[in-house]
Amino acid sequence: MTKIKQITALIEELSPLQYAEDFDNVGLLVGNSEQEVTGILVTLDCLESTVEEAIVNKCNLIVAFHPIIFKGLKKLNGKNYVERTVIKAIKNDISIYAMHTALDNSFEGVSAKMAEVLKLESKKILLPKKGFLRKLTTYVPENAADQVRDALFRSGAGHIGNYSHCSFNMRGTGTYMGNENSNPVIGHKEAVESVSENFISVIFEKDKESQIIQSLISSHPYEEVAYDIVGLENEHNRIGMGIVGELSKEMKLNDFLMLLKKEFNTPVVRHSKDTGRAIRKVAVLGGSGSFAIESAIHSNADIYVTADLKYHDFYRAEGKVVLADIGHYESEQFTKNILVEYLTKKITNFAPALPEGRIILSKINTNPINYF
Repeated sequence: MTKIKQITALIEELSPLQYAEDFDNVGLLVGNSEQEVTGILVTLDCLESTVEEAIVNKCNLIVAFHPIIFKGLKKLNGKNYVERTVIKAIKNDISIYAMHTALDNSFEGVSAKMAEVLKLESKKILLPKKGFLRKLTTYVPENAADQVRDALFRSGAGHIGNYSHCSFNMRGTGTYMGNENSNPVIGHKEAVESVSENFISVIFEKDKESQIIQSLISSHPYEEVAYDIVGLENEHNRIGMGIVGELSKEMKLNDFLMLLKKEFNTPVVRHSKDTGRAIRKVAVLGGSGSFAIESAIHSNADIYVTADLKYHDFYRAEGKVVLADIGHYESEQFTKNILVEYLTKKITNFAPALPEGRIILSKINTNPINYF
């Protein structure tokens, strides 16, 4: 049978937990990772009604976008909706997993779906994440350099943008002397040895560090493997918040706003003053996106589509971009569709033990905002 930890491992291929922002609370929030999965309910928000829906559909794993537990819980008395939801899940042996900013920062995540709905082309990350890259340097005997490089590439190192198998290499001379307990592959113990070696340097994403080190050590011929890892401040062009892309042809602002209302099924779009420019370059960011207004301006976007903009946020457009607030729920509503499509494809190939049709898209509208 398929266990929860196997499902969450698949989810984390799409959005590793290391992608999440420091303030966030993601991962398995309720439940035991060793529990066998009877069914998966995918939802935007996990509420009491969602747990009830999982019970009715015999699903014991809820995969939610928003974390039901965000701040610390000091008591579980059922005095608010968070406590009641957690209590109900625990009583019915239902696990809850949340993704939130881990998926926000994925190139195939929330904002990517918004861009897909609007049919944007030439897409790039609006606000690339910094500090997520690492650089590994190691030293390998010349006759083993190819096998070590290949092992590093297979484990996920050496990817830069649209390129793979990226490395830097130099030839040099390494020296060492093993003590009486050593067992050198080249040379003899208690003797200074001089060996022709290759210097190999590769870049990798920090969430892959453990597997990359394991591959290095298992493929390296030396008894003691010399390597160093340093953090980089470089931006990662496929990890970060928001997407910026282009429409196939420019539109008038009013026509584009009508498109937003139609595609995101929102009764109202709050927006800043018309700049007078046609709309061609579009920036999008699901959820609360006021923090990226300046990035949208810097990207030369004609319009920035997001949610939760406050009164004074609209002033920050300064006639350089149109700000469009389509609503928090409306901007993230397609997230659960992403997850169902992804899990259905992955689990069909990976976990045939999970009964067919047991990945269920929640039918509950969890939007707390109503329009009059």
